[in-house]
Parts: sequence; C-alpha cells; structure tokens
Amino acid sequence: MRIDPALAETLRLVAEEGTLEAAARRQHMTPSAVSQRVRLLEQQLGQRLLVRAKPVRLTAPGEVVVRFARGQALLEQEARAALGLEAQGEQPRIGIAVNSDSLATWFVPALATFAEEHDAQLELQREDQDETARLLTTGAALAAVTSATSAPPGYRSLPLGSIVYVAVASPAWRERWSGTSTGSVGPDVLARAPRIDYDASDDLQATWLRRQGVDPALAPRHLVPSTHELAGAVLAGLGWGMLLTMQAEPQLASGELFAIGGDPVTSALFWQVAKTPSALLDALTDAVLETARRELEQG
Repeated sequence: MRIDPALAETLRLVAEEGTLEAAARRQHMTPSAVSQRVRLLEQQLGQRLLVRAKPVRLTAPGEVVVRFARGQALLEQEARAALGLEAQGEQPRIGIAVNSDSLATWFVPALATFAEEHDAQLELQREDQDETARLLTTGAALAAVTSATSAPPGYRSLPLGSIVYVAVASPAWRERWSGTSTGSVGPDVLARAPRIDYDASDDLQATWLRRQGVDPALAPRHLVPSTHELAGAVLAGLGWGMLLTMQAEPQLASGELFAIGGDPVTSALFWQVAKTPSALLDALTDAVLETARRELEQG
C-alpha cells in the first residue's frame, strides 16, 4: 500500500498546527474535511496515526508518515524551482533541532551562509544536545545538531567537532566564597558555594564537580535557562559555571573571569540530516560543516 502524498501532507499540517481547526485554515477546508482525510489515510495504512487530543499527538506510525510528508514537500518545491514553475504557496520549511549553546555561538552564522543563496523557511527548535535526535524520529525536524553518534533510520550522521567548556567564576564570587581575591578554589569552597545550571536536567557542572571529588548534591545551585543569561550571571558573581571557551576567552583575558581549574569538559557534536535527496539539505549541510570546521575543536 502506497502512502498518498496529499493525505500525508494533511497529517503533517495537523501535527505542525496542533489542532484540526488550525490545519483546516492552512488547507482552506473545513475541520471535518481534514478529519476525514486523516481517517482515510489511517484506513488505507491500517494503523492509527493521530491521537485526537489538544494538542494532537502523533503515534509512532504517524511520525513515520509525517517524516515522509516533510521530505515530499521539500522535493516538490525543489522540482518546481528546477522546472522554472511558479512556487505554490510558501517556501519550503526545514525544521532543525539545535542545542542552546550552539544556537548562541556558532550555528546562526552557518544558517546565514546558507540563506545567502537559498530560499527556505528555517524552523529552529531549541533542545538539549542529548535530546535533539528525538525531534528527528517524531518528524518535527529534518536535521539536528546532537551529541548522539548514531542516527535514526532514514538519517545520516556527520561529525562536526567538539564544544569545550571551562569552569569559570568572577573575582567577586571568589572573594565572597573563599575570602580572598587571589589563590585557588578548593573542594571545600565548591561544596558550599553556588553554581549555575541551565535547567534542572543540566548535569554539566555536576559532572565537573564529581571529577573534583565534590558531591554536587551538597552545593546550592541557581537555574538560568539561557546560554547568554547564564554567562551574564557568572560574570555578575551569582555563581560559578561551565562556559564555552569561545564565550569565556575574552573575559578571561580581561580579568573579568578566572579559570577555577580542573580539566575542561568536551562534548562531541554531530550533524544528523535526512537522507532525502535534496539540494537544499545538501547546501545546508555544506554550510553547517564548513562553519563547524572553523569554530569547533577538531580532532
């Protein structure tokens, strides 16, 4: 049984919009007609594709169909452009999952390079680098920056390089918690002084603390869920934190921050992208790989 591309496209719009009503507006039809199209596709494939809640949720088979629809939409737009036909509706959409630290530093220049010569709507979805690959399997993204080495079925994985974090703090923080404006910061200070985590699931600082022989459960922490604001909080002396070397180097050079010590924490990143034969995805991949070679640690 073949997948009807038109019906799959309806399911994609329902998944993107979250409700039958919103998808109906995008397809210029009634919610009832949208619902009937989804049911027809479910009957044809013999599987439930959608949980009709608010917002709707895709089943595992539904995620497969949406991935198919996203690839088909991209290929159709490219084919029309190659044939010199007028584009129908909006520019092709490319969903990209990316971690916050990459988004705040090296990744946007890669997208700007791509956008200089290619027309596409880029939908960035910020997610932890350990979780971005999940958005590929759900069909929400066609590409992702991720720490996962292996790609889901239908995707390929390419190494980007590594981001490197260093433990830093402000001189004011050191004086407040160690009682001195110079000297090293030992485990006794780290066990009682506050650190700054990105969110409740961030274990970057905790991992570094364990390497210093400190139980992270003993130390207080602040949660600042933004890469830029987290760096600002460290500069302000709210707590110590692990910052990307590309973020911290100017402040380390000026003396606004100092390196606490300990080994840096390195996280390897990979670019996972759909195997769909797409000139747009190929061009996007080239821009991402080129920028990563310049900005990330290689080897």
